[in-house]
Amino acid sequence: MTEFTHETAPTQFVEANGIRFAYRRFGKAGGVPIVCNQHFIGTLDHWDPAVTDGLAKTREVILFDNAGVASSSGETPSSFEAMAANAVAFIGALGITRTDIMGFSIGGMVAQEIVVHAPDLVRKLILVGTGPRSADMSTSQSSAIFGAIYDPPERLWLKALFAPSDASQRAGMAFLERRLHRADRDPPVSQQATDAQLAALGKYVAGGGQPGRLDYLKSMRQPTLVVQGSFDVIIPTYCSWVLQQTLPDARLILYPDANHASFYQYPELFVAEATLFLDEPDRPL
Repeated sequence: MTEFTHETAPTQFVEANGIRFAYRRFGKAGGVPIVCNQHFIGTLDHWDPAVTDGLAKTREVILFDNAGVASSSGETPSSFEAMAANAVAFIGALGITRTDIMGFSIGGMVAQEIVVHAPDLVRKLILVGTGPRSADMSTSQSSAIFGAIYDPPERLWLKALFAPSDASQRAGMAFLERRLHRADRDPPVSQQATDAQLAALGKYVAGGGQPGRLDYLKSMRQPTLVVQGSFDVIIPTYCSWVLQQTLPDARLILYPDANHASFYQYPELFVAEATLFLDEPDRPL
């Protein structure tokens, strides 16, 4: 049997909810897989192979484009709740009844809604560079960063995902080099998907200060690993502290001199810590 990697796994398709989902599946099969939810305007090819191949040494990794994103059909909905429902349909179409979930940035917001939508489906949760409903985004620099022009365009990701220090920028350049190896690449995200993701984010962070806005987190019994950079300019680091303090069973890792993609700056360390977390014996929810 061929053993695929991030670079060689074929793009496959499965239909659910009237959507043709694009996905790639690789790693050590037989246990609980991990399904990965991507960041804003990200595709199958925006994941870091050092992270995905690292995780794939001990479990099956599933990357996918949600509805309307890149190679998947349909339209991207304008709420994370609807995106989560589509993700649950996709997972079910693969015949998976129990999975771990990882979400990065807005993918982490979708991941939380997956747990709310289908709590019995999710065993463990990894939330990277994300925040809760009604997150305080007042210090976010995302509008300025994503609204600027970059030459070459890939430099957007150095600004958005990595800190300005020399060490972090070097890590960013290494990340870009790693993820550009694949020949058959996913197409870019459409304007419709971009606008819908922005609309979903706007709805998600609205209503700050309202009583009970974080009560949904208290019902999420899944063991959760929250991962963040020490100075995230996209989703403020404080949001991860709120997640850890409110979730019933959560631990928090803050990586130093790191911005939004802290796990891409420290991929080996993240893989080791995430693997340790995922391999811990299950506890009753």
